[in-house]
Amino acid sequence: MKTVFHSAKTRGFADHGWLKSHHSFSFAGYSNPNRIHFGTLRVLNDDYVEGGMGFGKHPHHNMEIISIPIEGDLKHGDDMGNSGVIRKGDVQVMSAGRGVVHSEMNANTVEPVKFLQIWVFPNKQNVTPRYGQINYLDDIVKNEFQQIVSPDPEGKGAWIHQEAWFSIAEFDAGTKKTYTIRKEGNGAYIFVLKGHLRIGDQELGQRDALGIWDTESFEVEAMEDTEFLLMDIPLEVPEFA
Repeated sequence: MKTVFHSAKTRGFADHGWLKSHHSFSFAGYSNPNRIHFGTLRVLNDDYVEGGMGFGKHPHHNMEIISIPIEGDLKHGDDMGNSGVIRKGDVQVMSAGRGVVHSEMNANTVEPVKFLQIWVFPNKQNVTPRYGQINYLDDIVKNEFQQIVSPDPEGKGAWIHQEAWFSIAEFDAGTKKTYTIRKEGNGAYIFVLKGHLRIGDQELGQRDALGIWDTESFEVEAMEDTEFLLMDIPLEVPEFA
């Protein structure tokens, strides 16, 4: 098993006043030649947006975009006619494909919103843009890997144009579980939302991350009550990306 550890304190950081964003991979003004992407995982931004503020209308193309609220209310709008507010427990996906314009705003005027914005290289270009949204709170089971994203339109969770599976997990202290990689050629990227994990000889605290590859499975142990995101993703990046 091979691993790469990304400490929370080594992430890029941008402070725009209304927006405070930590970048796990090179993004905007943060450039790190050793942190461009992990396989098809291109962007993992940990965003904090002040009340009444947000990202106005802007375009994307040929990227799978996943938004996961952590705290507060995030308002979405796009040129496909979709609009609404997502909160913790919701997962929003958008296949930008041949082009889409959208906005993401804090739906509250005072309280901040905190959310993860994740970009994944797709496995095909110029698809018809699409929007999807699910809520996983009714399905989540403590001490299990709860699938929230997959490549299967009929599967559990939201679906994207990539052979990727995302899981949210809430582990009680002392819980040990083995995760099996879903597809040959995939690796896993684990991002700790809160708490303390051990994977092999590596310990991870809040907002630490670990990339794992060249293994069929690995064990995750919670050293305290812990919530984390696990992204099972192809390591080979498409030539067109």
